[in-house]
Amino acid sequence: QVQLVESGGGLVQPGGSLRLSCAASGSIFSINAMGWYRQAPGKQRELVAHITSGGITDYADSVRGRFTISRDNAKNTVYLQMNNLRPEDTAVYYCKGWFREDSGYSVSDYWGQGTQVTVSS
Repeated sequence: QVQLVESGGGLVQPGGSLRLSCAASGSIFSINAMGWYRQAPGKQRELVAHITSGGITDYADSVRGRFTISRDNAKNTVYLQMNNLRPEDTAVYYCKGWFREDSGYSVSDYWGQGTQVTVSS
């Protein structure tokens, strides 16, 4: 069992910045990958950014160049630095992780509870 806890959301003006954190805890043998997703009311959840255990990153076209995903392996934590925020970035942001809990082949995924990001003047 793995728990993910997000933090760092809030209200920010257009053009501002926020840094989200997601800390994983529990029965973690290794982390395959972690990512950030977001979901606005009435819309489907979408991938925002993703980072593998090897540090390879990927971004949605809408955030590339503005957002940066990073990790701190020692803390089992992934971050999302969001710069030049736009109103359309408003959503609940969810952290997701893929973990090996006690084997080298079985991978389980877990979601955090989400943190609200609101970009408004």
